[in-house]
Amino acid sequence: MDARSAQSAGKIPPRPPPEAADGDARERILATAYELFTRYGLVAVGVDRIVAEAGVAKTTLYRHFRSKDALAVAVLERHEQLWTRKWLEPEALRLASSSEDGPIAIFDALEEWFGQADYEGCPFINALLETRDRTSPVRKAAIAAIENVYDVVQRLLEEAGIGNSEAVAHRIQIVMRGTIVAAVEGQAEAVKQGRIVAQRLLEA
Repeated sequence: MDARSAQSAGKIPPRPPPEAADGDARERILATAYELFTRYGLVAVGVDRIVAEAGVAKTTLYRHFRSKDALAVAVLERHEQLWTRKWLEPEALRLASSSEDGPIAIFDALEEWFGQADYEGCPFINALLETRDRTSPVRKAAIAAIENVYDVVQRLLEEAGIGNSEAVAHRIQIVMRGTIVAAVEGQAEAVKQGRIVAQRLLEA
């Protein structure tokens, strides 16, 4: 494993580096777009850069993804698979000392994520902010992904025995969004403050 591969393997959430998919052009395009969109945003990264870094022809990209929007949607779906389903919920459960601690353990998981040197914020939130067209499939995919994070929060609340879990989940997710953005701004205490607010919501 080379240095870049080792660095990628240590990321939170874990994800394979683009070069690990050398035998699969579609996967290489998707992995490359994932890295570029996460680091630089959807608007700043064009198709030409993606194909150049993925080492494929533009016709190959369009054979697998009919448009840049379709590729962006696939990236968001990949992030949901890796971050929401394979990392956030399992990590919160791992960090919680009991089922009652699951909702607060979300913020312990976020703290791990924020501590990554390459932390660039949430691709779901970033895509939503960058996509003004309300009919855009990218915007719809971002909203759907955010709603699925809500489902994770609500499930942890139900397992913790918290009443009115739907309303509380919405409030905690709002706090999560705030801490995610504040962490991008460089506010080191963001997650600790978010944890305090979430704890008060649970106590109320």
